[in-house]
Amino acid sequence: MGDTVTGMPADTVSVTGWGRTAPTAARLVRPRTYEEAVAAVRECGARGGIPRGLGRAYGDAAQNAGGAVFDMTGLDRIHAIDADGGTVLCDAGVSLHRLMEVLLPLGWFVPVTPGTRYVTVGGAIGADIHGKNHHVSGSFARHVLSFELLTADGEIRTVSCGTPLFDATAGGMGLTGAILTATVRLQPVETSLMSVDTERATDLDDLMARLTATDHRYRYSVAWIDLLARGTSMGRSVLTRGDHAPLEALSNGTRARRAPLEFRPGRFPAAPSFVPEGLLGRRAVGLFNELWYRKAPRARAGELQKISTFFHPLDGVPHWNRVYGRGGFVQYQFVVGYGREDALRRIVHRISQRRCPSFLAVLKRFGEGDPGWLSFPMPGWTLALDIPANLPGLGGFLDELDEEVAAADGRVYLAKDSRLRPELLAAMYPRLAEFRALRGELDPGGAFTSDLSRRLGL
Repeated sequence: MGDTVTGMPADTVSVTGWGRTAPTAARLVRPRTYEEAVAAVRECGARGGIPRGLGRAYGDAAQNAGGAVFDMTGLDRIHAIDADGGTVLCDAGVSLHRLMEVLLPLGWFVPVTPGTRYVTVGGAIGADIHGKNHHVSGSFARHVLSFELLTADGEIRTVSCGTPLFDATAGGMGLTGAILTATVRLQPVETSLMSVDTERATDLDDLMARLTATDHRYRYSVAWIDLLARGTSMGRSVLTRGDHAPLEALSNGTRARRAPLEFRPGRFPAAPSFVPEGLLGRRAVGLFNELWYRKAPRARAGELQKISTFFHPLDGVPHWNRVYGRGGFVQYQFVVGYGREDALRRIVHRISQRRCPSFLAVLKRFGEGDPGWLSFPMPGWTLALDIPANLPGLGGFLDELDEEVAAADGRVYLAKDSRLRPELLAAMYPRLAEFRALRGELDPGGAFTSDLSRRLGL
């Protein structure tokens, strides 16, 4: 046990992101009340502190070497649900998983979910998360009406959408303060099932053509892409799209029809604590990709899937991030705008030629961006891939991709980053100067600080 902050236990622990690549030591403080959160911020020390949720940021955004990390998951109350108007008021430490458990039986779903439901509401705002529905619904902060923000001076401010502080906090990676509560607008649903269409695309151009022509028909859309395929098959993909299944789609007399809003996600054994290095090398991933592509139907429409299967397949495997071995993995995600398809093709070609073994690679289309100054989504194409961190020459290769993305007026996702060079940041995020100026006024002493903010000069 480490020291205490006004009576709260403060363990000195090794803290890392979900990619497990760059652990640093920090005092982990666990406030259980708003008063304890205020005290933790006021007494965080010279190295400052950073709020942290369930640790699903892949890089170093929720780490703070030598300082404090505020574990906000103790603030996890759902205060009020407007079942008629479709809003929820909850603490920032409430997870999307918990919201689904409570809200789905009432006919409501979270407005945006990423590939995991084990994300807190505060983290969803701080990273301004996006999902398979960005082309329709935008990112998470678009659906937030207001939040309470604990700032560096120890004050709690009510922040409404459309204000500069709201826009700096949405996507601001916890650097404007610690979110305590939020009021979120919800998505109505009739069932807890999805109606899903699946089809195969033979190459990258075929995939982009299909997405461009028909994405408007679906609320949710994503493509798994084979980044080891080369030649005429480069970019071959399995395209999965769907919407919430209406009640009429469920057959009479079935369990689904009797309990249409039941939420029962499946669960598999946890990944082992030790996985041999190289298990997910090129040969193994290549075999997986071949099997995954071939087992997918050429075209299938209207398949009913659980929400957990469609949105969060990896959540069923606890600690799945261990499968990359002790060296961890890098998740690299970027976006380039519409009209920059040649840049996307060049990058996919380079990844394919480099033989980066990624079996978790997805391509999506983004719609209109949201007003968050450091919010990642912008209209265009986004590609995300996982790569074992011990791949030889990976750092230099990703540096080259960063430069290509910046030259195409694109950007990388800060919630997944652990290695971007600071000189590229301003080109990627045009409102960076405004963010720095507001943060300087709001927090001149740097009470809210992270490894990410030090590395990038945020």
